[in-house]
Amino acid sequence: MNYDMKGKVAIITGAGRAVLSDGKSCGSIGYGIATAFAKEGVNLVITGRNVKKLEDAKEELERLYGIRVLPVQADVAAGSDNEAVVQHVIDETIKTFGRIDVLINNAQASASGVPLATHTTENFDLAMYSGLYAAFYYMKACYPHLKKTKGTVINFASGAGLFGNYGQCSYAAAKEGIRGLSRVAATEWGPDGINVNVICPIAWTAQLENFEKAYPDAFKANVKMPPMGHYGDPETEIGRVCVQLANPDFKYLTGETLTLEGGMGLRP
Repeated sequence: MNYDMKGKVAIITGAGRAVLSDGKSCGSIGYGIATAFAKEGVNLVITGRNVKKLEDAKEELERLYGIRVLPVQADVAAGSDNEAVVQHVIDETIKTFGRIDVLINNAQASASGVPLATHTTENFDLAMYSGLYAAFYYMKACYPHLKKTKGTVINFASGAGLFGNYGQCSYAAAKEGIRGLSRVAATEWGPDGINVNVICPIAWTAQLENFEKAYPDAFKANVKMPPMGHYGDPETEIGRVCVQLANPDFKYLTGETLTLEGGMGLRP
């Protein structure tokens, strides 16, 4: 990639610092994406619920890559004034950096493992608000700024929605809603020079690492090895694709779903 991204600004939701047990490797998709963009000289706005993780991310990314990082605590949830929560993030971004070039909706919470018949409204709301509603509010609030920069939106969905994973009804519904929202945005915002795409990833994260240690039998039954023979690296195999999607060379790619699942995402 020859495109110089230095000085651009990316908002990444759910990007607090997380590391694997080796203490070095990126331990979450959000932090992997943040690291990939930081290495390109992109200034970052990172959001999440855990202030300590956001502050740790700021310290490490600024120290290692010489960029500026604005951490903003934000949680889109049922019963909150979510438009105000998101608008605060955007206002702080513009006040600090004056522009938005990339929006990445990565944050998502869910009650995975709860069957549909026993799912509660609270379970459903958790996924819908943290995922689908959050993407909706962030996209609306960022649109005027992305229009100015002819920017990029990258939303995260999941194979859970593509393939109907057991025990993930609210998560799958939220993720499929995000895919529909993204396709409409690609249609409506294409004339503004904004491309909107979706990634369905599988990556080795601290969450999966802890799951394997705590519940080895459940892990073996539910977490399948991709045909490529390894789980994705959050930075090099997920984050780097996000960087490419924000590159002008890829502007004609819009409204698409990319499955970064090492061969598990095969579909017509």
